[in-house]
Amino acid sequence: MIKGISRINELAKKQKTEGLTNAEKVEQQVLREDYLREIRGQVLNTITNVKVMDPLGNDVTPAKIQNGLSGFN
Repeated sequence: MIKGISRINELAKKQKTEGLTNAEKVEQQVLREDYLREIRGQVLNTITNVKVMDPLGNDVTPAKIQNGLSGFN
C-alpha cells in the first residue's frame, strides 16, 4: 500500500465532517501530491516494461515506449 493513503483518507473524512485547519489543508495537499507522484511512477514503470508483439512474434513496441515516455511525469 502507498504510504500516507490512510492519512489522506482521515483528512478527507475530517474535511467532510468538521473542516480542516490551514495546517491540515497544507498537509493534505502535500500528501496528495506525493500520492500522485507515486502512482505516476508506478504507471511509468509498468508501461516502460511493456512489449508489444505482432502475430508473427516480432517486437513492434512503439519507440516512445521503448525510450521511456519522456515528458510523462
